[in-house]
Amino acid sequence: MILVIAGTKDGRDLITLLTEAGYKVMGSVFSDYGRDLIQITNVPIHTGPLDSDGLVNLIANQKITMVVDGSHPYAVNVSQNAMEACHRTNIPYLRYERLTTPMPVYEGLHIVHDYQQAAETASSLGNVVFLTTGSRHLPLFKSAPCLQKHRLIARILPEPNVLLECLQLGFLPQDIVALQGPFSEQLNMALFSEYQSEVIITKNSGQVGGSDTKISAAIALGLPVVVIDRPRISYDKIFYTIDDIIQFIKEAH
Repeated sequence: MILVIAGTKDGRDLITLLTEAGYKVMGSVFSDYGRDLIQITNVPIHTGPLDSDGLVNLIANQKITMVVDGSHPYAVNVSQNAMEACHRTNIPYLRYERLTTPMPVYEGLHIVHDYQQAAETASSLGNVVFLTTGSRHLPLFKSAPCLQKHRLIARILPEPNVLLECLQLGFLPQDIVALQGPFSEQLNMALFSEYQSEVIITKNSGQVGGSDTKISAAIALGLPVVVIDRPRISYDKIFYTIDDIIQFIKEAH
């Protein structure tokens, strides 16, 4: 049984292709929404967060022989827990890492290394900050001293629990954009303009995550854009195309 950590479209694609190739596959996702996106029959799905102990138990109980990590490029803890669990159970860990979006030459582009630095940089670039970084770090941006006098726009998934979290953090309904991405350059431009954005914060999540169109939309509007660079993780074994990872699995089996 191959366990695919499927927190992204990449992970879902891996489950589909491995299943079609005849492998026994199990998926692991964080939320019910992530589970519902995997529309493949006869594939068991674990739903909910797992630390390294939880993964070790899942590997033992389900007789997992290999873990394929298709989690989000910024999900550091997920990848580290998966690697630790594989080391403890002595099974292979494979990382699928989607390609980054090439950064254009643009005077208004600011590359930073973490969310705190993103908040500090954005605070000096404009008073209306459009956040396209997901919901996980909204508490950091909302509580950052440097952003207390700024208007923050949160673009989030249209999930009830995420919307409730935004309201509890103090976001007004008029400052919440609940839509499922990725978005075209035209729609990004329309949203940035509609909310009178003065600076955009995003991540380098690659084309699959819509980073390219977020950045190109900001450039088209002449807006500064703060890009949080990917975390540096030393993966055990890494692949950059799904074809390569599937070929490795075929040879390993």
